Amino acid sequence: MKKELIIVRGIPGCGKSTFARLLGNAICTADDFHMKDGEYCWTPENVGKAHFWCQEKARNYMMDRITPVIIANTSTTEKEFKPYVEMAKEYEYRVFTIIVENRHGSVNNHGVPEETLEKMTNRFSVKL
Repeated sequence: MKKELIIVRGIPGCGKSTFARLLGNAICTADDFHMKDGEYCWTPENVGKAHFWCQEKARNYMMDRITPVIIANTSTTEKEFKPYVEMAKEYEYRVFTIIVENRHGSVNNHGVPEETLEKMTNRFSVKL
């Protein structure tokens, strides 16, 4: 059985999570760590914890041989999604990356400032 890891990338508000739900149910997103009683409670001191939590969730799916495993984070640079690629090698998953563009004019629902969105856009790396 072929096992796949799909990394869905894009800036906040582009529709990563919505698109990820079209692909399957084993979705890992650091944003879910920040959800408390149905509200998004992001704090800078929890960013590292959120990404560690997301990676562990992905690892558990892979240990259970679930496919596809879907990562839906901004992943603006390869460094940001490298842990998932390494994990995929360890568990023999093929890796696909998908970049979601904001062609539908959506706005991010987490209140990310425009200045931050612009910085993320400018550092977004693509390897073709």
